[in-house]
Amino acid sequence: MVTGQGSTTTVMSDEQVRAVLAEALAQLALDHQRVLVIIPDATRTAPIPLMFRLLYDLIGAQVARLDYLIALGTHQPMTEEAIDHLVGVRAAERSARFPKTAIYNHRWDLPETLRTIGVISEAETAQLTGGLLAAETPVTLNRMIFDYDRVLICGPVFPHEVAGFSGGAKYLFPGIAGAEIINFTHWLGALVTSMDTIGVKDTPVRRVIHRAARFLDQEVLCLAMVLKGHDLHGLYVGPHEEAWSVAADLSAQLNIIYTPRPYRRVLSMAAPMYDDLWTAAKAMYKTEPAIADGGEVIIYAPHITEVSYTHGRLIDEVGYHVRDYFTQQWERFAHIPGGILAHSTHVKGKGRYDVATGVETPRIQVTLATGIPEERCRRINLGYLDYRTIDPEAWANREEEGILLVRRAGEMLYRVAGDSQN
Repeated sequence: MVTGQGSTTTVMSDEQVRAVLAEALAQLALDHQRVLVIIPDATRTAPIPLMFRLLYDLIGAQVARLDYLIALGTHQPMTEEAIDHLVGVRAAERSARFPKTAIYNHRWDLPETLRTIGVISEAETAQLTGGLLAAETPVTLNRMIFDYDRVLICGPVFPHEVAGFSGGAKYLFPGIAGAEIINFTHWLGALVTSMDTIGVKDTPVRRVIHRAARFLDQEVLCLAMVLKGHDLHGLYVGPHEEAWSVAADLSAQLNIIYTPRPYRRVLSMAAPMYDDLWTAAKAMYKTEPAIADGGEVIIYAPHITEVSYTHGRLIDEVGYHVRDYFTQQWERFAHIPGGILAHSTHVKGKGRYDVATGVETPRIQVTLATGIPEERCRRINLGYLDYRTIDPEAWANREEEGILLVRRAGEMLYRVAGDSQN
């Protein structure tokens, strides 16, 4: 059963959030239990400081531990200062006010931190993906969760380029998972393409994620939040599949903007919370469906100077290309992790590759107006503009000309009204 409330028009107060949490948590036998809460990193907008405080207020005296694990996927570990900001309390103050709590970074890259909880067979992956991708896939997860009696997922739900909608069990896979399942799901999403995945509730990737989660013996409770900007419009608490499903329905109403026409040029101003292109590329994913064939999206982010702090070397080796560039030359790229290839194709967008002529034809042009040097942009097969030559205000209110300005891009999905994904 799911406890919660949500509205497309009304913002939840702190008191309403507390009431929803109190009602849901009162149904659990938590006395002397060790509880682990899985939360997002700073690349997701969510009232984590509020949830951090309320959870301790409501169950801190009751439980033995109330610890947190940051669902980084393959993102960089958060610094102590960044964690302070994430939860809204400095480390020194946490030790006094929240003595039963510790906060940990997930480490996907350290085998000793992981445990294999099951294997999805080749036949089952083929069935789950409709034949798109068939491979025996080990399901590895951060072994910390087995030190706890109960696991809570606490995070927002938004349209997502790989899974359709984020949230729910996606905080397990890829959030606290190992490389095999991360690479499998991301490459699967790339085969479907971001354009045909983002903002869609039932996707092959979501089916694989839910299958992987069923290897867990522990019940996983989800605190699924839905926001518009910084405003919390919904909170649903219950079994992870059910709570996520209700939240995704509300997100579809709140986080998708339907435009009357496709645009020929989009200036997409990546939100400041993204610190490299790996994360800021959401400024492209979320606007791609609203860009006309032959159009251009400019990712405007002067603060970004790095392609990826984790995967930059491999991206420099591969560059950015359309999906078919890889699938039609698979012998060249089979050794590259699927997550890298997926990121490459998601950023480049839909397009064609003629293996006979070696000509790649992207559907749209992707241009960087960032702190990444022009030489590197060209080398990785993306366009370049000097951000100092761009006045964002000059792009405002020009929709009738086929020009769109998107501020704080990365979480709201833009889609042309009446397209096939509605």
